[in-house]
Order: sequence, then structure tokens, then C-alpha cells
Amino acid sequence: MIDKDEILFPYSNIRSIQGDMIQEVMDCIENGENALIHAPTGLGKTIGVLGPALSIALKKDLDIFFLTSRHTQHHLAVETLKDIKKKHEVNIVSSDIIGKQHMCAMKEVDKLFASEFRDYCKKLRDDGACEYYSNTKKKSGRPTVKALAVLENLKTLSPMHVEKVVERCREEKLCPYEMSALMARESRIIIADYYYIFNSDIRNTFFNKAGKELEKSIIIVDEAHNLPKRCRELLSWNLSNFVLKRAVKEAEKFKHERIMDDLNRISDVLDEFSSSLHDGREERLVKKEEFSGKLEDYDEVISELVLAGDDIREKQKKSFVGSVGSFLDAWQGEDKGFVRIISKKMGSREPFVNLMYKCLDPSFVTKEVISSAHSVICMSGTLTPTFMYKDILGFNDARERVLSSPFPNENRLSMIVPITTTKYNRRNEEEYRRMADVCSEIVNLIPGNSIIFFPSYNLMERVYLNFIKICKKNIFIEQPRMTKEDKHSLLEDFKDSKDPGACLMGVAAGSFGEGIDLPGDFLKGVIIVGLPLERPSLEVKELIDYYDKKYGKGWEYGYVFPAMIRTMQNAGRCIRSEKDKGVVVFLDERYPSPQYYNCFPPDYGIKISKRYLEEIRAFFDNE
Repeated sequence: MIDKDEILFPYSNIRSIQGDMIQEVMDCIENGENALIHAPTGLGKTIGVLGPALSIALKKDLDIFFLTSRHTQHHLAVETLKDIKKKHEVNIVSSDIIGKQHMCAMKEVDKLFASEFRDYCKKLRDDGACEYYSNTKKKSGRPTVKALAVLENLKTLSPMHVEKVVERCREEKLCPYEMSALMARESRIIIADYYYIFNSDIRNTFFNKAGKELEKSIIIVDEAHNLPKRCRELLSWNLSNFVLKRAVKEAEKFKHERIMDDLNRISDVLDEFSSSLHDGREERLVKKEEFSGKLEDYDEVISELVLAGDDIREKQKKSFVGSVGSFLDAWQGEDKGFVRIISKKMGSREPFVNLMYKCLDPSFVTKEVISSAHSVICMSGTLTPTFMYKDILGFNDARERVLSSPFPNENRLSMIVPITTTKYNRRNEEEYRRMADVCSEIVNLIPGNSIIFFPSYNLMERVYLNFIKICKKNIFIEQPRMTKEDKHSLLEDFKDSKDPGACLMGVAAGSFGEGIDLPGDFLKGVIIVGLPLERPSLEVKELIDYYDKKYGKGWEYGYVFPAMIRTMQNAGRCIRSEKDKGVVVFLDERYPSPQYYNCFPPDYGIKISKRYLEEIRAFFDNE
């Protein structure tokens, strides 16, 4: 029997499955082990891990890093800590930190590239030109009297949301990031983005400021299904013809004639590479020497570009010239676990040419953290198969736990409808009409709101042209590259339509496929049209080949499992609480095949049926 006081549990009851998670977390941290936990929505993951982790951290003098990329999860973690503090009357000092650039009080820094912001920030600090930093830190690096006074107040108010900290620091003309780092020095729990731990440069800088040690840290990774991609991005670089054109104009503007020739030569190389892409061929592999060998005195060119970039940043904060220099430096990196690609896509006015150095292996980033930290706990509602994450993230040993959903099975109708397909060789007008027919029948029947997810915008548009003629409900359409404000506005309008019922058409990997909550009557049905498989690009093919050579599971790890994880993320929009009731339809002939069917969680209770209208009608008649 778990003692709620011992694990600092702030609520009245521990659910049975939640208790299993708590015990797993306790055992793992007590023994200094790692864990991969699939914990479905509604289980109470945040308190299920924070409570036991905090109780052990206090006993063993350990620190906790709760890592999440979602703003809502930052809020949830802070609110959970507030509840613990109130219930158990423990003094919890915590820090809620987002990216340094997003916390900065200086104007227009949001327009800078991340690497440029670091250089810009350092320059202001070194020159004593940032009043926020100067008010916070003395020249010796020690905090000012004012900073210490505000720090004591923040500690009293902790746990606090990062927005409140930033707001208070701006009022006091103090640096929000430096103040948060001072808070972190005295914090037991730090809520932050993945990069604060998995980017070694950011981690080392922050740990030095905050007085933390990886060996004495419990690392909790929330929504860990996103970690492999985020870590691969950390070691990936791009150079486009548009960046080069801006770099040339920049060099001309600031009279850096010496590097003009270098930039033009690099542009010529990209033009030469892209000229080989024709007859429908959009990309090809490039060898390291194939590019670097085209530039004489390659290392000297890098030095000149970097120096010129530094000079330009002193005058206008950002520099495309400096970005080109950084790319050239990264290009000289390792071959194994990386791929180099040149691609060309037609834009509205001219082709977009992109030279890429892409990381294939996230364990290059994660292994150091996993091997050094006291414990690493990865959790997500879609962390199956756990053995894949264990492999690709580089866990030599880790507990693997797949927990069941806490929601009643009778509240969800999960159904494969094997009538149509989005396979490339079957895409035609007849198939689009069939998809529209099935979707409209289901949407018209569901009493309330529905979301339909498609593998791509193009496919969604093709189906929409038929769907709009036969759908009886108001239709909302996701657009590419929606702003945060546009997304919020569309979602609120969609929620307001719950009584008559409406339909939102979106893309599996788009703005609404993950990270939105529509509990209760806001959503009654989800249809996933087809399989959201990655486009078989060169990068995907190389990833499959790399995983095949390393694990013997390239097709699964690089292609099938990522698609099914995205599918389950889409499906998870429907049931968000134990009182929710809804229908989830997987519309494609391929779902019943073992390679896809076996990816569904064991407790999902999925059925295969072509009598979908009868099943849906009966399901809602029983409400």
C-alpha cells in the first residue's frame, strides 16, 4: 500500500493504474535506474512522477529536471507543485524556465536565429550595454543587492509560472534568465525545455550558473515520443540558396568585399548541384568532399565568414554571413549516423535549393545524459513500442512499462473501417470521392464535433472538394503555417460549434494532431484517413537503412512505428477524461494487416467493421 504522505501525493485518491506508475517510478529512482513508461492520457502522469521523485530527491539530496516542450505541461507541473506545497506544507523552491531568447527583456530579439541571439547577448553583456543584466550581475559575476532582494521574494512565491517571473523581472529591470538561474541554484525542481539537458552547450552553461550536477539529477522527460526527433535536429544543419542570397547582400551592405567571392563560389556550387536534379528528381546524396573540395582554403573561408558575421552582428544583431560560416564548419562533421543531401523544390518565383547535413542517430545526443544522470524517466501516452525507444535513444538498460488506459472501455468505440486507402498507387478521383462519402456519413451521424486527420494538405484538399458537397455540418479547415493566434481562434470557433456540431479537417502532423485538449462535449469523433507515413524521401530511406544496419529493424523503426505513433496521437484527441465518450475511426484497408494492427495498444479494444454506421448509431444510442 502506497503511503500518500510519503510520496507527497496532494489529492484524495490514487487510482489503481496510477499507483502502479508511482511504484515503478519510486523503485526506479531508489535504485538509480532508468525507465520508459507508456502512460495513457488521463492517468495523472505529472503527479504520478513528480510526487515520488520529489520525496526521494529530498531524502537523497538530488535535483529534478522536468522536461517538456509543451507550454500547457509547464503550467500543469507548476500547479501540481503548488498543490503538493499546500497539502503537505513543504517548502518547495522550483524554477520554470523556457528558452533564454524567449525570456529576454530586450526588444526584437525574437527575430534573431538562436545562434545569433547567443552571440548578441554575449556582446551586450561584455560591453555592459544590457541594463537588465547589469542590474542583475556585478562585474565580478555575483548578484547585485537588488537581485538578491527580488530573489528572496520569488523564492517565497515559488512555485511560479515563468510568465510571472519574466513579468516581475521586467518591472524591476532585471534579467529574467539570470534571475531564473539564481532561482535554479536554490531549487529542488526545474521545469524546462528538453534543450536545457540534451544540448550539451546549454546544459554546461546552465549547470555552471545553477550549481547543478548531472550525476545528482533525476531527469523526467515528458511527451518523450518527441525526444528522438528533437535530438536529431540538434545536430542537423541546413544551407539554402535564399540564405546565401541574403548573405551576399549583407556582405555588400557592410563592405565585406573580401568574402563576396567566397559566398558567390558557394552559391555556384549549390547551383551546380541543383542542376543535376531534373526529370522529376528532387534530391540526391552529397559526399562531404564533393562540397568542401569545391572550395579552396575551406578552413580559411570558414574563419573569414565567422569573423565577418561577428562584425555584422555588432551593427544589426543578426547575420546571414555568420550562419553560412557555421554551416560550413558543421559540414566537416562525422559521416556515420549522418547524411548529406541536396534538394530542390519549386517555389512561387524560383526554385528553393537546400543543402543539408542531417543527423540520423538521436543517441549521439542522449547517451551522455542517460549514462551520467542518477535516473532518466521517459514517459508519454504514445511510447509504444518501448523497446524501440530503448534502442534508438541509447539505453543500455531500462525498465519498460506499458500501463493501461484508466478510462472505461465502453466510453470509446475504436474501429478500423477497411474500405478505402491512401496508398500512392490508388490515389485517384474515385478514391477521393469514396473517402469523402465515408467521412461525411460518419460526421453527419456523430452528435457533435468531429475531426478528420489526413496524411497531407494535398490529400485533404482533394477530399474536401467532394466532402463539402455532402457534409451537413459547418467545416473548419487547417491551413499550412498557421500562427499561434490563428490556431487558437479556429479552435475556439470550433468549440463554440459543439451543439449543432461541426467538422475540423486537419493534417496528422499539423497544428491539431497533438497537444490540444477538447474534453467533454467539445469533441465526439475522430477519423484518421489513411496512414500518416513519411514521404519516402532520401532522409527517410537513409534512416531506414541506418536503423536496419544497427538494429535489424529499419522498416519498423524508420517508417511504420513513427506513422502509428502519429496515428495514436491523433486518436488521443478524442477521449481526454473518464467522462468523455467518443468514436475513433481508422479509415484505410492497410490497418488490419499485422504490421500495423499489432501496433495498437493491447487494451485499445479495436474492432474491424464495414458496418460502421450501425456501430456508431448503436454506440451513441446507448449514452
